[in-house]
Amino acid sequence: MDTLDLEHEAATSAPAAAPAAPATVRFTSAGVRCSAWFFEATSDALATGAGRPAVVMGHGLAGTKDSGLEPFARAFAAAGLDVLAFDYRGFGESDGTPRQRVRLVDQVADFHAAVDAAARLPGVDPGRIALWGVSLAGGHVLRVAAEREDIAAVVGVVPMVDGLAAARLAMTGHTPAQLLRATGRGIRGRLAGRFGAEVTMPVVAPPGRPGALTMPGAYEDYLAIAGPTWRNEVHADVGLELGSRKAVAAAADVKAPVLVQIADFDRSAPAHAAGNAAFSARAEVRHYPCDHFDLFEGKQWHGAAVAHATAFLTRKLAVTA
Repeated sequence: MDTLDLEHEAATSAPAAAPAAPATVRFTSAGVRCSAWFFEATSDALATGAGRPAVVMGHGLAGTKDSGLEPFARAFAAAGLDVLAFDYRGFGESDGTPRQRVRLVDQVADFHAAVDAAARLPGVDPGRIALWGVSLAGGHVLRVAAEREDIAAVVGVVPMVDGLAAARLAMTGHTPAQLLRATGRGIRGRLAGRFGAEVTMPVVAPPGRPGALTMPGAYEDYLAIAGPTWRNEVHADVGLELGSRKAVAAAADVKAPVLVQIADFDRSAPAHAAGNAAFSARAEVRHYPCDHFDLFEGKQWHGAAVAHATAFLTRKLAVTA
């Protein structure tokens, strides 16, 4: 998890009526250049002589920083938090090959590198860095926090923390034939990758069609938040990779305060598994009567989710006498 050649570019100009564009930051993870957005705090409410607290944000399955993270980031910035939202290697504006291939260990390493990069940004207090992750990244942040001593707070949003539990949940919404075909694609993709070939499939698709997420409504919900760099494509072995997810096991080793935001009717990341992780992490928990994508902007529970996360982070990252 190396961080080299940090580059902090000036934000581009924007019309007076529009919010200022975030700055672009580039850092390296395992020798590969990653791209991030830096939202500077618009309030000094949490600033000290050491600087301002910062939140490092990562997306979920095949997600990019321009796909639904900005509303959360701007709310945090308004509360006095600097924010670094980044793309994993092989996704979005980050470099790296193969493209669109999910590797859990690599994405966790990218999160570590992003934390190191955030600590070096001008005005950031390196002693007050928090992690925020949604869906697949909700598991990443628990893993990263368990492996570090310098994390001040963690927010896991509809976290996918248990691959086997997710597989069992998928069985309730798909026919055996669909699951068998998905497993076959994953095995073919894994074997093809060993010979330098790439077998891909859509990230989201309507029910009955090939895709990683095919529950009713998932296609429309993901496309509603998709940014210009997002591609509806992922390596076909993603199911095999996700099956190895065991972030729930790391939860007990997290020393930082944790907030877990659970969608009670989540059809992608099992709510009971998120609850188990929250219990192990001694976390604060917020429940929302909704599905996996319903905490993003434009959905009924977005405002509540943002308010709860902002209140938690400002409370945990504030410096008192």
